[in-house]
Amino acid sequence: MRRTLLGFALLAIAALLSGCGGDAASVTHNEADVQFARHMVPHHEQAMEMAGLVPERTDNEAVRKLASRIEQAQGPEIDQLETWLAKWGAPGAETGGHGEHSGKPGMAGMMSDAEMSALSAAEGAKFDSAWLDLMIKHHEGAVEMARTEIADGTDPETVAMAQRIVDAQLAEIAEMRELLNRP
Repeated sequence: MRRTLLGFALLAIAALLSGCGGDAASVTHNEADVQFARHMVPHHEQAMEMAGLVPERTDNEAVRKLASRIEQAQGPEIDQLETWLAKWGAPGAETGGHGEHSGKPGMAGMMSDAEMSALSAAEGAKFDSAWLDLMIKHHEGAVEMARTEIADGTDPETVAMAQRIVDAQLAEIAEMRELLNRP
């Protein structure tokens, strides 16, 4: 009888422990991951908007190629970030106008409505210079946000994306600075 009771007790403890472990193991994200995704979506959307201005406003092939690469990289990242937010059951991306985002914590590098309007009105060499300056600022903001995710996030896929963003955008910042320094 004692062995039977001991067996049931051990079985009950094992069942409880396995139940507790399953839930904890399935949650890999934290609030830092959610905030990163929620803020990076509109940040990337604005970069896509800025890149979309390039073809009609400049003939500079280097700027055109860079803008195309930005669109090709950030479009799929937006899709992935939105997928994670849905998977986590988290509220969607921050919404609102560019001016609303420019002062929000975690939204570093966002352009104001006035900056976007001025950029949209520029053409040729003036556009190139303004676009490169503003995109450098925008990328620096993304790098800052991504570094925060790397430091504070717990979801391995989200942290890996943040590292890819840091690597790619630091390289693009160097490229943009080089383009600005060309005669």
